[in-house]
Amino acid sequence: MNRYYNLNDIKPGERGIVSALNSSGSMRRRLLDIGLVENTHIECLGRSPGGDPSAFLIRGAVIAIRSDDCKNILIDSCQGGTEKWA
Repeated sequence: MNRYYNLNDIKPGERGIVSALNSSGSMRRRLLDIGLVENTHIECLGRSPGGDPSAFLIRGAVIAIRSDDCKNILIDSCQGGTEKWA
């Protein structure tokens, strides 16, 4: 059984796979435009000194996403970043 997390739950160096977007309107469109669709691999690269926003590696691009927006992105796995994506 999978446990779902939101994107705020992963720490720098951890990876996950997007399972759903719970946002709507223009923010949903922006997230889809940067490639955040179901089954997209995502890695947390780091957080700003204040903790918000966080930097994520998404389809080869580094994208900063605010904490308020991260809570609406569900991922279905959290794992360390040492292994390669399949």
